[in-house]
Amino acid sequence: MANQTTVATESSVTVDVRRIETEDTLALRHSVLWPTMPLSYVRLPEDDLGYHFGAFLPCSDKPVAVVSLFLEAIPVTCGEASEPADNNAAALRFRKFACHPNFQGRGIGTKLLNHVMAECTRLGATVLWCDARVSSCDWYSRRGMVAFGVPFFKGSVEYTRMKADLSRLSSGVIQQDDMTLLL
Repeated sequence: MANQTTVATESSVTVDVRRIETEDTLALRHSVLWPTMPLSYVRLPEDDLGYHFGAFLPCSDKPVAVVSLFLEAIPVTCGEASEPADNNAAALRFRKFACHPNFQGRGIGTKLLNHVMAECTRLGATVLWCDARVSSCDWYSRRGMVAFGVPFFKGSVEYTRMKADLSRLSSGVIQQDDMTLLL
């Protein structure tokens, strides 16, 4: 995978999205997603096999948002027999998507997700999926993702699976809240 950088500006916020190392994701993963757990809790066994991305503000060497991407088929679970089978599609999964609370609501997470979607398309994936916290489902829905499967818990946090059909990226248009971004 090429070490590509995306620079985007929205609402006076310039963001540089680029590939980073696993170690560069851990502090933000921990502080945003699982602050009461030990730091080791946010390290994944498969981290060395993944692609990690960070969103950076100008003149900063620490990311304000991070996400990790893995080649992983959509799992087939009980209760999904009536749904379309996307598990044979070229799928990538993102995990540990975190944006620092001081920078949420500024479009930074959307820019990072758009960058990851474009990278998935470049890699030949047709589906991008994740385990989303139920509290974040509306945010993902506004960015074109749809829920599937049965909700479940990781510890005390409720999750559901969500996926995006990446073929829509070929049009060069991604929805963001009430705006349309042209790529």
